[in-house]
Amino acid sequence: MLRDGTGFSKTYIAVGFTDMRLGIDSLALLIQEKFQLNPLEKGSLFLFCGRRSDRIKCLVFEGDGYCLLYKRLVPGFRYQWPRTAQEVKELTPEQFNELMKGFNPLQKGLIGEVRPERVG
Repeated sequence: MLRDGTGFSKTYIAVGFTDMRLGIDSLALLIQEKFQLNPLEKGSLFLFCGRRSDRIKCLVFEGDGYCLLYKRLVPGFRYQWPRTAQEVKELTPEQFNELMKGFNPLQKGLIGEVRPERVG
C-alpha cells in the first residue's frame, strides 16, 4: 500500500520528529493546529516519523473515517527522514516513491538503506 504514492490526492511529510505515541485524534489535531492543514481532506496522506527512523505513521482520511498505518522496517534498514525544520512539506508522488525506496525526497542523492554488517 505504501510503495506507490499515486493513489493519494496529496502527500504531506511532517519534517523533523513526531511523538510516535500519538494516535489518530492527536495526529489530526497536530495537522490542524501546528501545520494549519485540514486533516479531513479526503485522500490526503500525512506522514510522520519519530526519533527512530525505522518506523513511520501515516494518517489518511477516506471520507467516512481515518486510516492509521504504521510501518516498521526490518532490522538494518532506515528511512532517510528530513529533519531540518519543524514543518510540513507537500510531496509529489515521485518524491513519495523516492522516500519509500530509501532516498531523501527533499535532497539529491542516495542516502540510506543501511545494511547490517555480517559478523564472523
